[in-house]
Amino acid sequence: MSGWWAYLEERTCREVDADVLRDRRLSAVKSVWEALRPLGVGLYEAELVVHARYEALGDRVRRTPPDPLDLSSLAARAAALPGRVAAVEALWDGDTVHDWFVLLVAVLDAPDGEGHLATVYHRSDGPPPGVAAAQAGRALAGHLRVPFHFASPDVPDDHAPRWRTTQRSAERP
Repeated sequence: MSGWWAYLEERTCREVDADVLRDRRLSAVKSVWEALRPLGVGLYEAELVVHARYEALGDRVRRTPPDPLDLSSLAARAAALPGRVAAVEALWDGDTVHDWFVLLVAVLDAPDGEGHLATVYHRSDGPPPGVAAAQAGRALAGHLRVPFHFASPDVPDDHAPRWRTTQRSAERP
């Protein structure tokens, strides 16, 4: 276990363990980081402290289930959005906790915007996130009879062109 755990106040330890048990990793990291920052602890070290707590608490952690990627669940989420779905889009994002993952969104018209459909993380028992998101996104787009856009399905790229940007470029003479 990380030696920094011993420097936390008892109250902070209880808060961190409560967050870990509810699988609220970012909240736990924030608590550790804020408490230990005056001692020079950085974000990476705070993440290591929380990772050690996940290992220590093991099976007691109530893991958040992954977002469903089946067609009926995604179609229900799309139907609940406040506008017409113009396209289904998959895009890469990432953070220091989950590494790279894919966001599946519905691009909306009237009102303009987008609605979150699912976040696809790497899972040891499934296909890579890009593959899983592409399969689910294509199925939903086909069901809704709208385009599917995934500018970089094989390589994580959080700067790949978005669907709306490509549409505006295509509309220009």
